[in-house]
Amino acid sequence: MNIRNVDLNLLVYLNVLIDERNVSKAANKLALTQPAMSNALKRLRDLFDDPLLVRAAGSMTPTAKALSLKPEIEALLKMAEAITQPSDVFDPSTAQATFRIMANDYLESTLVAPFITAQLNKHPGLNFDVLSPSDVSLQDMEKGSIDLAINRFNGLPRSFHQASVWRDNYCCLMHPANSFLQKPDLENYLASEHIWVNRAGWGAEAAVTNKSGSQKLGWVDEALWQLEQTRHIRVFTRHYMIASLLCQSPQLIATLPRRQAMLLTKHTELVISPVPFQIVPIEVKMLWSPLLHHASPHQWLRRELLAFAQTIADR
Repeated sequence: MNIRNVDLNLLVYLNVLIDERNVSKAANKLALTQPAMSNALKRLRDLFDDPLLVRAAGSMTPTAKALSLKPEIEALLKMAEAITQPSDVFDPSTAQATFRIMANDYLESTLVAPFITAQLNKHPGLNFDVLSPSDVSLQDMEKGSIDLAINRFNGLPRSFHQASVWRDNYCCLMHPANSFLQKPDLENYLASEHIWVNRAGWGAEAAVTNKSGSQKLGWVDEALWQLEQTRHIRVFTRHYMIASLLCQSPQLIATLPRRQAMLLTKHTELVISPVPFQIVPIEVKMLWSPLLHHASPHQWLRRELLAFAQTIADR
């Protein structure tokens, strides 16, 4: 028998008929007409090649076949009900879940770490796995094995869902004894020695080749390139925290996203100065797989993280 040719509603009717042992009562319980229920019983008898209910002593008595089918039908209907019930609303205060988030160290320190800290006491069953861009592939995201990727992205598949987290401008981070602070203009910026910070791994920011074609540079140097200028880079690094340690030297300047620089000044004596030229602001986004889009825990995570991002000051 091909299951596609079977009206599964007939099993619901048979279950009620066995309980009620009366066609009229079964019809009333299911809000059907008596002729419709009689027709259903006829179809059931044809389907199982058995009378299923026979009239005896003024009532309908289930046959041995019907009684043997009863527990199997009840189990099947219970399973179908469970499958078709709406998913439970995610309750973070009682849930046990682990969220996997990809972010670089700029976003780890400015957004992800304070967000996790805010969840620890409120939601003791929630755990977090924070990964760097080099730990994650595009295939990991497509399969939904990573909940969120937070970064500045270029040229990703359209199938991914995305939301804007924030925009961030650049500023200069340096030691308070740095001579640039005495006259923070473009000329002195170009005369200073710099730390180059760029991200590596999947989802990294766009890079351009400098005029000599010998070095791939990031957005800060692309902005200078548009002015036909280059800066004197003494140190290249992929990590913002190392840049803050290097800035303990009074001769070095790190040009960083403002939120990152503000965080670093809280724990050091370093100071911030405006960048003396225009740089396109960073637009940070979070991405997730369409496989996770309708999942209740994931919807909660996205909503909470975006709301928390709005509390992180950019000035």
